Amino acid sequence: MAQNGKTQSRAWLWILLAVVVVVGGFLFMRQKPVIEVRTARVSRQDLTSTIPTNGKVEPIVDFQAHAPNPGVIAKLYVHLGEQVRRGQELLRMDAADAANRVAGAKASLEGAESALTNMQHGGTQDERLAQQAELTAAQNQLQQAQATLATDQKLLAQGAASPNEVALAQQQLTTAQNRVAQIEKRMHDRFGTVDFSNQREQVAQARANLAAAESSYANVDVHAPFAGTVYSLPVAQFDFVQAGQALINVADLTKLQIRAYFDEPEIGKLAPGQPVVITWEAKPALIWHGHVEQAPTTVITYGTRNVGECLITVDDARGDLLPNTNVTVRVTTARHDNVLSVPREALHTEGSVNYVFKIVNNKLVRTPVQIAPNAVVNLTRAEITSGVSESDLIALGATSEVDLSNGMKVKPVE
Repeated sequence: MAQNGKTQSRAWLWILLAVVVVVGGFLFMRQKPVIEVRTARVSRQDLTSTIPTNGKVEPIVDFQAHAPNPGVIAKLYVHLGEQVRRGQELLRMDAADAANRVAGAKASLEGAESALTNMQHGGTQDERLAQQAELTAAQNQLQQAQATLATDQKLLAQGAASPNEVALAQQQLTTAQNRVAQIEKRMHDRFGTVDFSNQREQVAQARANLAAAESSYANVDVHAPFAGTVYSLPVAQFDFVQAGQALINVADLTKLQIRAYFDEPEIGKLAPGQPVVITWEAKPALIWHGHVEQAPTTVITYGTRNVGECLITVDDARGDLLPNTNVTVRVTTARHDNVLSVPREALHTEGSVNYVFKIVNNKLVRTPVQIAPNAVVNLTRAEITSGVSESDLIALGATSEVDLSNGMKVKPVE
């Protein structure tokens, strides 16, 4: 009996222990866990809103020489990157072909002008001499016809000639008179208005050809129109080039602009005068500054993007930023100093409502906040108009994969 009593007591003890464990586990599971959250303080800061994009550097003062005609680069006086002064000779092309063109154009002009002069005088000297000789002969025939008619008329009056002989003499006189009149008319009115107009056009065209040939001849020697830097030199000495081919580029590298391309939704934020920071991957340690010179006025297609072209003037170009390079620009569209702000990570939005989670007595309190239409909201912080105060402790996010909610017990961590 004593042994049975002990066994029963042990059984009840184990049963009691099991009940305590089950109840304790149930109570533990019903207790809400404390979530660790990262935190930050509401603070006052200087905030800026920027828009980054790509662009291409362009010289404002630029000179590009082209080959006036096909030919050979006879002499190259400069090298890539060289600083040149105004009027300095840069290169010279072979002038023989250009000189031949000038000579041919001069000969053509002289021929056209001589032809016009001859037309104004009724023809060349040989032609005028031949016409004068023809006129003299016709006038002699006229005199002879007049004398014959007079003689026949006298003989007719004396009865020594017949009326037919007088009529024949009269016909010969009329023929001689017509011949003289025709020659005189041809000598004075050989060329008509259309003839003169056509010849004057030929003279004008010949003068234009000569001017072009002389200009081409002058361009065989290329000089710098201003002081600058040789930034492109695609030819070498003795190269053969085609007419119109680019020979050399010179620019004032202290006067540069950037043609930047902004996506369509960002165009409305741009305005002349906004400050710009410029970077170039080829020289990552350097930074240039500028300002928006001209905001986009239309939208164009650039590759697969709809963009607005914006002109940016480089304010501190020092000669180390090269034309035609691709750069990154960052335009500051707004700057607000000493404004109340929260980390962007702490800001939540549902529809038109913005809110943060303040931490009060280790609990999350959903707190609506106001953001002004012109407030600065960038990638890291957001300007707050009302709803929180400076130094308020707010939650950024849980250290575990848990969504924050109103009333949640939390443990702030750094």
